[in-house]
Amino acid sequence: MRAVLNRWRRRIWQALFYRMVFGESDHLGRSLPHTRIAPSTCIEGAEGLRLSDHVFIGQFNFIDATAGLQIGQGVQITNFVSIVTHSSHRAIRLLGSSYAVHERPKPGYISAPVEIGAYTFVGPHSLIEAGTRIGKGVVVCAYAQVRGEVPDFAIMAGAPARQIGDVREQDERLLLQHPELRPHYKSWTQTV
Repeated sequence: MRAVLNRWRRRIWQALFYRMVFGESDHLGRSLPHTRIAPSTCIEGAEGLRLSDHVFIGQFNFIDATAGLQIGQGVQITNFVSIVTHSSHRAIRLLGSSYAVHERPKPGYISAPVEIGAYTFVGPHSLIEAGTRIGKGVVVCAYAQVRGEVPDFAIMAGAPARQIGDVREQDERLLLQHPELRPHYKSWTQTV
C-alpha cells in the first residue's frame, strides 16, 4: 500500500513541486525508509527494479528496468542520468518500417539487465547501457557512457567510459584524517 501511495505522491509532487520524501518499497513490498526517488524521475518497467535501502535517485532521470535493474545499497544517482536495459536503434535501422511488425527476435535488438553495486556514485548526464555490471564503490563521472563490466572501486570517465583511477586512494587520505570512520568503511568494502 505504501508503494502505491508513494507512486501517487511522486505524480502529485511532479505536477506541483520537485520535493523528495524519504520512504520507498522494494519489489517484495518491504519498506526502504532511507531511500529517496525524485518525483521527476521516470521509471519504465518498475516491476523489474530491485532496489536496496539508502539509495538516492535525483531529478530528471530516465530509468528503464524492463530487462531487470538491480541497484545496491547506498547508490547515489544524481540528475539527468539514463539507465537503459534495452536498445532498439540497430534493429530499427536494419528493419526500417517493418520493425513494428517483425517477429521476435529482432536482429540487432539488445535486451540485458543492469547491475549497480553498493555505494556507487553516478554523476550527472551519464548513460549506463544494457548489460552493464558496475561493481561496488565505483564513481561514474559526469557525462560518462558506461558499457560492460566495471571493477569495484573504479573511477570511470569518458564516452565510452574508461577507468581513470581507483577511489580507494582518495578514500585512504580521508580515512587518515578521520580514523574513527574506518570501521564503517571496512563494513562494506571488505570482501566476505
